[in-house]
Amino acid sequence: MTIRHPEPYAVLHVGAAALALLLAASSHAQNFDDVEIQTRKLGGGVAMLVGQGGNIGVSTGDDGILMIDDQFAPLAGKISAAVAALRPGTLRFLVNTHWHGDHTGGNEVFGASGSVIIAHDNVRARMSTEQFMARRNLRIPPSPRVALPLLTYGDEVTFHLNGDTVQVRYVGPAHTDGDSVIHFRDANVIHMGDTYFNGMYPFVDLSSGGSVEGMLGAVNLGLGLANNRTKIIPGHGPLSNRAELRRYRNMLATVIERVGAEHKAGRSREETIAAKPTRDLDGAWARGFIKPDDFVGSVYESLAGS
Repeated sequence: MTIRHPEPYAVLHVGAAALALLLAASSHAQNFDDVEIQTRKLGGGVAMLVGQGGNIGVSTGDDGILMIDDQFAPLAGKISAAVAALRPGTLRFLVNTHWHGDHTGGNEVFGASGSVIIAHDNVRARMSTEQFMARRNLRIPPSPRVALPLLTYGDEVTFHLNGDTVQVRYVGPAHTDGDSVIHFRDANVIHMGDTYFNGMYPFVDLSSGGSVEGMLGAVNLGLGLANNRTKIIPGHGPLSNRAELRRYRNMLATVIERVGAEHKAGRSREETIAAKPTRDLDGAWARGFIKPDDFVGSVYESLAGS
């Protein structure tokens, strides 16, 4: 494991419907006044916070507070209050599962208050430069310096705090090229980031180096870390468990196999979409902002480019 110390300090972060509008857009155009932060205690000093944005994980205890992702900047006060209700203290560490604004929007606020922001090397690299999200035909400007991760890692980093061993593992290109999965070993909680959209087709950000086969690999990693008692925090969707993660994994594998067969047969992206290879799956999985045709198209592009 290598921890790199870039220039000091560290911003950009949604529920499934809001994510469609906010995936990389500025949070300033949104109204967050009515958003409530809901807290669910998971045991072992770990909790899940749900608001508007990617799901947040929190570890509280005598060693201070560690938080996973931070939604949008206008919600920072509400998030801070929710964390303080768990246990007053200092937010020492903030881990970003990837660079998207619906998971890093509060970085600027928390970074300015002294929290140490930590993420994979590629997260800092993308947040430091202008990004282009092809799916939205949207250019995202660089984040402010105070919002950038202060510490970055190549493979993994381990925290020993609050009586737990917290392993942060880079999973390789998956949802983006900077995704990490966080395992609270003693609390038996896993935060999957956006490698896991519970109950819906996922977004694979090919513009950010994402890979559908990498998504499958990340889920396989999560399944290997979990047991039947593990609580699993998805990037989006309700709190989950190993059985639900396995169903998601099976859906991904099925779509990859079907779309891969179409590609190998020489059919185009448009022909593959028209064949409706997910028709029998749509009733269970077409519940988010990624619609079946969008997902099939992304899978095709990912496989064709791999």
